Amino acid sequence: MSIAQLTVVGGGLVGAAIAYGAARSGISVRVLDQGDAAFRASRGNFGLVWVSSKGNKMPRYARWSREAVTIWPELHKELLELTGVDTGLHQPGGFWLGFSEQDVEARADLLKRINCEVGGEIPFKMMEPSELKQFLPGLGSAVVGGSFCALDGHANPLMLLRALHAGLKEKGAETISGVDVTEIRRDPDTTQFQIIGRDGQRWKSDRLVLAAGLGNANLAPQVGLEVPITTTRGQILITERLKPFLDFPTNKVRQTREGSVQIGSTSEDVGFNDGTTTDKIEWLARRAVATFPALANARLVRAWGALRPLTADGYPVYQGSTSCPGAFVATCHSGVTLAAIHAFVLAPWMAGLTCAPPDIECFLGDRFRDPNASFSHDH
Repeated sequence: MSIAQLTVVGGGLVGAAIAYGAARSGISVRVLDQGDAAFRASRGNFGLVWVSSKGNKMPRYARWSREAVTIWPELHKELLELTGVDTGLHQPGGFWLGFSEQDVEARADLLKRINCEVGGEIPFKMMEPSELKQFLPGLGSAVVGGSFCALDGHANPLMLLRALHAGLKEKGAETISGVDVTEIRRDPDTTQFQIIGRDGQRWKSDRLVLAAGLGNANLAPQVGLEVPITTTRGQILITERLKPFLDFPTNKVRQTREGSVQIGSTSEDVGFNDGTTTDKIEWLARRAVATFPALANARLVRAWGALRPLTADGYPVYQGSTSCPGAFVATCHSGVTLAAIHAFVLAPWMAGLTCAPPDIECFLGDRFRDPNASFSHDH
């Protein structure tokens, strides 16, 4: 059933993908974006389109990620044809590289378990250094083994964000920047939502998606939803442009289409500090050189940090409100990997056009309500 207005709070990768997915389906879409003042997770995203090792404690997430990477080329093609913006998608497969036999054995056990739990849908191959070097020339002797998944790849997070926003414009969506949403109200008579900004601006909407990243922690409870969110800081380094030498993305370094090498990343519990630190920069640089010794001669040109939203167990929260029908929340840590499934599967559901995706209950925030439950994540 068509609706008059869908408002998405949050214009980052998650919000923009959902908004674009609704707009391409013919829905009237408004995006309220905090703008450059927001803690943009895309700034610190390593850019991997990655399924390997996802879903260790939640098989549904492994299948969700697999579906996402499978339909990513469709999103890339559509955005390129619509906007002319290239997301940089390249899916030749990807490598995880380990520095100890213990880590490599643990990796093999993890991938085998996940693959079995999802019925063999996520293939992988463990490789010795001699085989790895056939694909990754110049690999350092510190690497003692690794894994390969043919489904994996990488993209440019910032170009993806640009393409989504350009696509929103082409589809007639309204994007309002510089908005810090602080309050959500629902009129019981009209069933419309009133969205209020810190500066007093107000908007009405028939349907609402909260995709505000870290801001969801404060906004979701206002519509009866549970989204406990913490922050994790990721620091990333980037080199000058180099002659192409790395045809595959790895979990430690990847070479962009432009030639620069991206080195990442950290996962730090530092609250709302999105700065950089000398010790982490040094650690990342040393690890990169150990992986590919030739990088010792490369000049670093930039280092930055960014905050990413993270739930207690590391898995997404996708949920519609029962107390405020028409309101939804979307929070996840993998805005690049999941961009296509957010646009093509999640958005139509939240826009009221389709039924809920199968087994979506695995992602409900209600799982955090149990006072006796304990959670941990792998990030």
